[in-house]
Amino acid sequence: MERKTPQILISAGGVAVLAAIFALWCGGVRYSAAGMTAAIISAVLFTLVCLRFVPKWVDAWRDGEPDAPSLDGEPRHICVRIFAAVLLWDVLIIVIVYILRRIFGCTAGFFDALDFWTCTDSGHYLDIARDWYLSEGSVDRLVQLVFLPGYPVVVRLVTAVTGDGLIAGLIVSGLCFAGANVMLYKLVSLDCGHEAALRAVKFLCLSPAVFFFVAPMSESLFLLCTLGCMFLVRRGKMLPACLLGAYAAFTRSLGVVLIVPVVFELVQRRAKLKDYLCVLIIPLGFAAYCLVNYTVSGDAFKFMQYQREHWNQQLGWFFNTAAYQTENAIYSASGNSVNFFGLWLPNSLAQALSLVLMLFAVKRLRSSYTAYFLAYFIVAVGATWLLSAPRYLAAAFTVPTALAVITHDRRADWCLTTLSVLAGAVYLCEFVLRWQVW
Repeated sequence: MERKTPQILISAGGVAVLAAIFALWCGGVRYSAAGMTAAIISAVLFTLVCLRFVPKWVDAWRDGEPDAPSLDGEPRHICVRIFAAVLLWDVLIIVIVYILRRIFGCTAGFFDALDFWTCTDSGHYLDIARDWYLSEGSVDRLVQLVFLPGYPVVVRLVTAVTGDGLIAGLIVSGLCFAGANVMLYKLVSLDCGHEAALRAVKFLCLSPAVFFFVAPMSESLFLLCTLGCMFLVRRGKMLPACLLGAYAAFTRSLGVVLIVPVVFELVQRRAKLKDYLCVLIIPLGFAAYCLVNYTVSGDAFKFMQYQREHWNQQLGWFFNTAAYQTENAIYSASGNSVNFFGLWLPNSLAQALSLVLMLFAVKRLRSSYTAYFLAYFIVAVGATWLLSAPRYLAAAFTVPTALAVITHDRRADWCLTTLSVLAGAVYLCEFVLRWQVW
C-alpha cells in the first residue's frame, strides 16, 4: 500500500484540480448540449490518460527506466536508407499534389504549379525569409511577427544557394523531414527495437497531415530539433540536446514544452545540478524570439496582441476547443460541407483520436514521452480559435511512437496502416482543393 500512496495522492489531486477548472469553465460559457458533451468527453479522455500515466510516472521516478542501450546492433546503413526513402517520399508527395491539381483543373506546368505550396502559412514564412519582419507597412505584413524566425532563418541561408525562396523552402522542409525520420527511428529503437522503430517511421510518413512536412513551413525543422533534443538527452549529451531544444523553441513556441520530458529524464536518472542548469538553455530560444519582437515593434510580446486581434487566438482550455469545434461542425454540416469535411471534422477527430491512442499506448511508452504529449496537447489544443489540430498533433513525435508500440500484432498494424492511408488520401485531396485545411 505504501508504494501506491504517491500514485493515489497524485491521481486524486490531479482529478480534483481538473474538475475544479472544468467547473469554473462551465460557469462562464454558454454552449449547446452537443458542445458541452464534446467538452466532457475531451476532459474525461484526458483524465483517463493521466490516470493510466501516473503509475508509470511514479515507478519511473522511483525505480528508473532502462538506460539507452548501444546502437551497435542496428542494421547496416539503415539511417542512410531511411533518409533516402523519406526524401523520395517527399518528392513523390509533391508530384502527387501536382497530379491531383491537374485532375481538378489546373493547367500550369509542373514548376509553375509549385506556387501552390505558398498557400496556408507557407507564404508568411517565405516573406519573412526574404524581407525579415516589417515594422511598418500593411497590416497583413506586420502581423507576420506571430511566426517564429527559426525556419525562415534557415530558408534564407539556403536561398543564397538556390536563388529562389520557394525552392529553398521545399528543400529545407524535405531534408529536415528526412532527418526527423532518421532521428525518430534512432529514438524509438532505443526502447522498442528495430521493427517498432520502422513502424514509427512508417506511421509518421503516412500521417494524414504529412503534406505539411513537405510544405515550406516550420513543422519539419521543429520535429527534427525536437527528436534530436530527445535522442541526445537519452544519450546523456545535455548541452547539445538543450541547444537543439532552444532552436526548437526559436522555431515554434511549442519547443518550450521540451522542458517537460527533459526534466522527466533527468529526475529518473538522478542527474547532477549542471544537467538541470542546461535545461535553462531551452527557453532561451523563445526568449530570442521575444527579443526579435522587441527590436521590430518595441514590444517583446507584440505577437500576443497580433494573435489576439488578427486571429482571435489566446491560450485556453483544450476541452473548450472540443466544444466550439463541435458546435461549428454541427452548424457547417447543414450548409457548408467544405468547412465541415475540410476543417471542423478533421480537427475534432485529430484531438479525440490522439487521446484514445494514448489511452491504449501509455503503459508501453516511456514516461517522459507521455509527459511530453500531455503538456504539448494542453498548449497546442488549448488555443481559443484552433484551425490546425491535425498539423499540430502530427508534429508531436509521441503520436507515431504510440502507433508503433500498439501495432506489434500484424493485424493491428495492417488495420491502422490502411486507415492512415485512406485518411491521408482524403485529407490530401481536401488540401489540394483548399477546403479550409490549415
